[in-house]
Amino acid sequence: MKLRSTTPVLRRLTTKIILVVFAIVMTITLPMSTIEKAFADQWDDQISNLQAKADAYQAEANKLRAKADTLQNKLNLINAQKAALEAKIATNQTKMKKLKADIALNETKLKESQDVLGEILANLYIDDEISPFEQLASSDSIGDYIDKQEYRSSVRDQLNTTIVEIKDIKIKLEGDKKSVEKVLANLKQQNDQLAAVQSEQQYLVNKTRGEEASYQKLVQNAKSQLQSVHAQQQAYYASLVSSGGGNSGVVGSFQYSGWSGNKGCSGGYPYCMAQDTWVDPWNLYNRECVSYVAWALKNRFGKSVQAWHGDGNAYEWPSSAARWSGAWRVYSPQPGDVVVLPQSGWFAPIGHVMIVESVTGDGMFVSQYNFYGTGQYSTMFVKNSGVILLRFPNA
Repeated sequence: MKLRSTTPVLRRLTTKIILVVFAIVMTITLPMSTIEKAFADQWDDQISNLQAKADAYQAEANKLRAKADTLQNKLNLINAQKAALEAKIATNQTKMKKLKADIALNETKLKESQDVLGEILANLYIDDEISPFEQLASSDSIGDYIDKQEYRSSVRDQLNTTIVEIKDIKIKLEGDKKSVEKVLANLKQQNDQLAAVQSEQQYLVNKTRGEEASYQKLVQNAKSQLQSVHAQQQAYYASLVSSGGGNSGVVGSFQYSGWSGNKGCSGGYPYCMAQDTWVDPWNLYNRECVSYVAWALKNRFGKSVQAWHGDGNAYEWPSSAARWSGAWRVYSPQPGDVVVLPQSGWFAPIGHVMIVESVTGDGMFVSQYNFYGTGQYSTMFVKNSGVILLRFPNA
């Protein structure tokens, strides 16, 4: 039974295919008064419980995924902070390497300058052993003697100045070195602390991902069991079809018999172009059960039927028909009433609607479109059980 969305938004051809398959197998052949009371409930309860489990497991898995994503985002921030710290450490290590090289070079210059100064001082000492008279005598002139004295004095002063500068540079470099060492020590301490936080955060992410994976396994297990139960249900109904003929059946407390079989575009219904290719005056897709019933209500029984607004699925009629057309629920059927089969597992996952043609005792003779998902007209008898009856106001 193709009982599907009848609004443009809710068209689903895949639903049609599934419903055709499952509706066809859900039939038996005995007269309605003697139908065996072994319906799908024995599987429906299992399916319902398993679906509830799968949904609960999936909800928990979704929570864990969200939690893991949050933890991962925090871990990403920690990783970024650690990467920044490691970059600073690398920069300061490079700076430290350069400082050590500069200190070594400076010490070499200091030693060289000290050696030169020592040599000059030694020469000066030797010169000091010579009397000024002898120095003057050995000079070409008095000017030459004065120049030599001034030169020695100048060189000594320059070397002293250079040594002082080198020592100052050494002090500064050593100070810079200590500062960088302090910075490096601080950065390494921060890095070690952050590494511990990073490790703990990674553990939480992995733990949560693992818990999510466990719940996903439970979900898959529940779904696997669902498939098994569905297969059992399908096999059961297939056995009924093979022994019957498909013109009667029981689904829960819903009972039908005397199905006429598909009658094509009969019943006077005018919108018989290819199914689901046209939207009728009530915003419903053509050759669907709801489109036919809306047309029959207005054109055959003179009822007031207004357009739906995206809520025209059969299972929605008990509320949406009341909202838009002023329909109300009744319990004693009469011709022109609407029979609503609510959602019923695989048999009618989004419901089905029929229109009452006549009433006999606790049964009704109904007409419909799209029973078994074929988009065609048919008739049958249904019991006044497991259904909802709606009455629309007269036009």
